Amino acid sequence: MEDGKPVWAPHPADGFQLGMIVDIGADTLTIEPLNQKGRTFLASMSQVFPAEEDVNKHMEDNCSLMYLNEATLLNNVRLRYNKDHIYTYVANILIAVNPYYDIHKLYGLDAIKSYRGKSLGTLPPHVYAIADKAYRDMKVLKMSQSIIVSGESGAGKTENTKFVLRYLTTTYGSGQDIDERIVEANPLLEAFGNAKTVRNNNSSRFGKFVEIHFNEKNAVVGGFVSHYLLEKSRICMQSYDERNYHIFYRLCAGASEDIKKKLHLDSPDSFRYLNRGCTRYFASKDSDKQILQNRMSPEHLKAGALKDPLLDDMGDFNRMCVAMKKIGLDDTEKLDLFRVVAGVLHLGNIDFEDTGSSSGGCVLKNQSGQTLEYCADLLALDQSDLRVSLTTRIMLTTAGGAKGTVIKVPLKVEQANNARDALAKAVYSRLFDHVVKRVNQCFPFETSSNFIGVLDIAGFEYFEHNSFEQFCINYCNEKLQQFFNERILKEEQELYQREGLGVNEVHYVDNQDCIDLVEAKLVGVLDILDEENRLPQPSDQHFALAVHSKHKDHFRLTVPRKSKLTVHRNLRDDEGFIIRHFAGAVCYETIRFVEKNNDALHMSLESLMSESKDRFVRELFENSIPNKDCKQKAGKLGFISVGNKFKTQLNLLLEKLRSTGSSFIRCVKPNLKMVSHKFEGALILSQLQCSGMVSVLDLMQGGFPSRAPFHELYNMYKQYMPDKLTRLNPRLFCKALFKALGLNDNDFKFGLTRVFFRPGKFAEFDQIMKSDPDHLAELLQKVNQWLVCSRWKKIQWCSLSVIKLRNKMSYRALACIKIQKTVRMWLCKKKHKPRIDGMVKVQNLKKHMERFNEVVNGLKEGKQEMAKQAQELAACIDALLAKIKATVMTWKVIDTEYQGLVKRSEQLLSSMQKKKQEEEEGERLKHIEEEMDKEKKRREKEEQRRKREEDDRRLKSEMELKRKQEEEDRKKRDEEEKVIQAELDIQLALERSEQAKHTTVLEQERRDRELAMRIAQSEAELITEESQMDASLRRGPQVQATKAAAGVKKYDLSKWKYAELRDVINTSCDIDLLAACREEFHRRLKVYHAWKSKNKKRTDDGSDQRAPKSVTDYAEQNPAPPMAAQHQEVAMNRQQRYFRIPFIRPADQYKDPQNKKKGWWYAHFDGPWIARQIELHPEKQPIVLVAGKDDMEMCELSLEETGLTRKRGAEILPRQFEEIWERCDGIQYLKKAIENKQARPTYATAMLQSLLK
Repeated sequence: MEDGKPVWAPHPADGFQLGMIVDIGADTLTIEPLNQKGRTFLASMSQVFPAEEDVNKHMEDNCSLMYLNEATLLNNVRLRYNKDHIYTYVANILIAVNPYYDIHKLYGLDAIKSYRGKSLGTLPPHVYAIADKAYRDMKVLKMSQSIIVSGESGAGKTENTKFVLRYLTTTYGSGQDIDERIVEANPLLEAFGNAKTVRNNNSSRFGKFVEIHFNEKNAVVGGFVSHYLLEKSRICMQSYDERNYHIFYRLCAGASEDIKKKLHLDSPDSFRYLNRGCTRYFASKDSDKQILQNRMSPEHLKAGALKDPLLDDMGDFNRMCVAMKKIGLDDTEKLDLFRVVAGVLHLGNIDFEDTGSSSGGCVLKNQSGQTLEYCADLLALDQSDLRVSLTTRIMLTTAGGAKGTVIKVPLKVEQANNARDALAKAVYSRLFDHVVKRVNQCFPFETSSNFIGVLDIAGFEYFEHNSFEQFCINYCNEKLQQFFNERILKEEQELYQREGLGVNEVHYVDNQDCIDLVEAKLVGVLDILDEENRLPQPSDQHFALAVHSKHKDHFRLTVPRKSKLTVHRNLRDDEGFIIRHFAGAVCYETIRFVEKNNDALHMSLESLMSESKDRFVRELFENSIPNKDCKQKAGKLGFISVGNKFKTQLNLLLEKLRSTGSSFIRCVKPNLKMVSHKFEGALILSQLQCSGMVSVLDLMQGGFPSRAPFHELYNMYKQYMPDKLTRLNPRLFCKALFKALGLNDNDFKFGLTRVFFRPGKFAEFDQIMKSDPDHLAELLQKVNQWLVCSRWKKIQWCSLSVIKLRNKMSYRALACIKIQKTVRMWLCKKKHKPRIDGMVKVQNLKKHMERFNEVVNGLKEGKQEMAKQAQELAACIDALLAKIKATVMTWKVIDTEYQGLVKRSEQLLSSMQKKKQEEEEGERLKHIEEEMDKEKKRREKEEQRRKREEDDRRLKSEMELKRKQEEEDRKKRDEEEKVIQAELDIQLALERSEQAKHTTVLEQERRDRELAMRIAQSEAELITEESQMDASLRRGPQVQATKAAAGVKKYDLSKWKYAELRDVINTSCDIDLLAACREEFHRRLKVYHAWKSKNKKRTDDGSDQRAPKSVTDYAEQNPAPPMAAQHQEVAMNRQQRYFRIPFIRPADQYKDPQNKKKGWWYAHFDGPWIARQIELHPEKQPIVLVAGKDDMEMCELSLEETGLTRKRGAEILPRQFEEIWERCDGIQYLKKAIENKQARPTYATAMLQSLLK
């Protein structure tokens, strides 16, 4: 907001739109769209992202953008799509947007040649680049590779799969026809396994994993196709505007007259299995004219042909025939395939009617007789046997033992219809298995070193009516999404951790709970369905109720009446269930779930087909019986679980994927209408989010997608280097190489065993290394120079270290001597100080004896006696001095003897005073008396000083004891606080877990709604009432209690604008309102700065840091407990506190590694919040900031959160802060009013001061 730069804000149709932040709300930002000036709207902070400086600039790799977020990703994809650049990288992952038309020269032979052997990133993004990367990884790592092509139906997975196969066989093929066969196998598989749906004209209705095998010389030697879950229900029934499998229409449109007559074919509307869906052909203008009118349905004649640049039923039939010939199918086998396909069509036209007898049962209608004849002829069956098998069921009695009596039970019309459809599905599915088998036989191989597998499986599907097929497909996509999460996010982060790169952790939604819901033993939906199939009388209703009862509290599963679509709310609980998938909630209708899960045919039908007179038809059933040992009970349909078979296949596939290296192609559908040059932003954004691209961006923010072990780089480039360099160990070799090239340290990082590169940087490195010889010679010179410099620096460092160690040892020796000298002096002083003090006092007394002698000499009477007494006193003083010098005496003994001498001197003085008669002598004595008084006062002072010293020593010992006691108390308090903190951490962890769950639920709700929006025809079909929200999606009791407590606040400031809050803080006199506003104001600042930090530039150098790192780190590691703003204000009593700590900006650390030019950060806190802030940096202008004006640049943390009160020496006196403030020309406050608490230190107060001046 303070920078005035545009941001991306959410838009319902375009995904994101450009706008400006005009205000900061409680948890939202107010955005003004750039194209609608004057209009504003609110957007959640988590959905607003900074935009690039040039929003019209696009990059080939999204990781090269300045800001990595979902908005810039969507904009980059949009810009490239509009310029027909349909491929974009996100690190090593390729995003492919379906253009819905043929882009000129994008996939030609020239393009194939240009990508051969090129590192990822050297050429524009392309599916060929991913294919070549997989090949080179296989070659270098000696490890098989997989390319996972994923996306929604209609996103272009099948086409991209074909391009990968074409590239690998063309570029690295052996030059034999086997390469061509691998490519030509695709049209055949598509004809039998692809169909038109409402979302895709060429939708794969089966999954396939195509393996291209390579020999030891890394040349193509063969291939193998594994297929999964053909959608058999489509054979008998299609939705409106959808078609059956392409082969039916291509056969009707393109078959020659001879084949048409032989197979009794007609227009699509004449077959029940085709006429309930769309009966129009795909055709171009030219091919539409070539199709005979008697082969066109009335719908085709009325509405015209279906248009698709890649589909043409008549042309594709001819191409399919050519492909059959190329892969080794002769005319007889080709005709066999067509014959069975036609047989399935005719089988669907058989109708039944009630017999009208009391025994029940049914018979064929009269008009179906001809159809029955056609069907029996095409499938080489006995006409009467076919009639009987379709209208009756054979039962064996158990009374007669193994060879009991055969009883024919007549079937009702509905049962006969079901039997007919079951036979049609069984025949077609076995035919499809045969086609795949023949495809695999056409490119056999004896030995294989490695393979590259390309996975093309149906994308996530969601329709208005979803059945067992969609359930299995979406289960598969859940497993593949988990594999993507593990391979790209989980394993990548674990590798960073092992290699010690220190990349921040990225959180992603784990969908294991959804997978467990489907595949868990006993309680999983698939096992519940199998259990239902084993019951004597299974029913779809009982199955649905069993699923709900086993998972009634499961977050991922709920009842249909809680759907966001009104159409699903009409379903009863026993008619379906909703599963919340990673991409959104899908409602499954369980009708026919039980039937579709059983892959077994009735014994009578199975026997009928196995006894066909045609060898081809007979082998279809002989070779396709899953378990020949499976015994059917008498009259009961055997059970072969489709779901369990699919789960087993899927687990084997994932094991294979986990054992290989992997590359990902994320296909994106640009619009629902399947037209070119139409970009629906919201639809594409949803696909990018569901495919995990946003989580990848978060990882790539600090990630290194390209990496190479040291020994591999060594082996790769040692051929370019002389022997002198190749003798180095691989790690040192790589280090020398990188330093010599002068690569930016931010572009790569050395791990423990390998070197890691930022997106696109390995390609640059590779290009440099493979450049011309002259450049390599120059590079070699640089490497030698770097090695010499490196070794010289090591020598210098070692020498300096030794000198430093020697100086340290000398310094420590001198310091020890000084310590010894000082201790000895102190011990000596302590021992002899009383004697020295005693001698000083006695010597002072001796000096007074000279005065005594002068007085004695001046006496006229008693002079001799007085002289004698004076001499005795002098002798005693000398004796005491000698005694003190000769013997160790205590202070008390010295003082006693000294006091005795003083008394004698006083007595002598008094006697001399009596005898002194003359005035002059009296004056002298008076003078002596004054001297004695002075001496007495001095002694008293000396005594007071001694007592004071003793008191000081006693107080210090008491303080030391008190300090030790406080230290013990503090340790106890710390232990208690640790226990409390541990409990608090557990509580916070629970709250974080609750919040994470709530965030997951909200994200799931958003995806559910987006998915429902795509299915719904209009907004009216959506349920939007809050009251209808699932109770499991609401917040827990703790969160509700918190919200309830928040609602009791005196002031509701959630709708106040940012500027209004600041104005109240600057001007209000209401303490409660002021406290509430300050708390809300700084809370918003914290949220806003957290948003800016999360969405910062990749090249951010920390230039906008608002407080020293030690302060912000403390706040992150020690979150302050919440305290009501009013109580906090009262508790702190409007204290004015001042602090100073060192501050070095991150950008300056590299300029001054030794931290010699240290800066300072000053802060003035008014109560809990900052009022003034100063930054002082050497050789820079001081930064002076004031609350109320510069809030965006100031520290937003409370005093408690900064931890400044706990830093020793951080707090300073007000005088020290004010001196710096005045020196930096900071604005002045009404100091006296603030000191008397009549005003607060706000920007408004400062302005008032300037006005008063």
